[in-house]
Amino acid sequence: MEETGAVFRKELVSKLLHLHFKDKKTKVSGDALQLVAELLKIFVVEAAIRSVRQAQAEGLAHVDVEQLEKVLPQLLLDF
Repeated sequence: MEETGAVFRKELVSKLLHLHFKDKKTKVSGDALQLVAELLKIFVVEAAIRSVRQAQAEGLAHVDVEQLEKVLPQLLLDF
């Protein structure tokens, strides 16, 4: 399957995961990195979509951090 749009690099995802591991020797498979990268992509796209909808509901022409802050609690609950 061909990727379209922005993607998270496996190296970045690996570094993000390893920042939170207690054991520095913990390894993550390539498939797991790919899965987490896809989940991050879906999360970011969904956050952007919900922020745009919130801005539209408020009659604004652009999205600001306030719209993201308003949709973030429900987004986190949905994930």
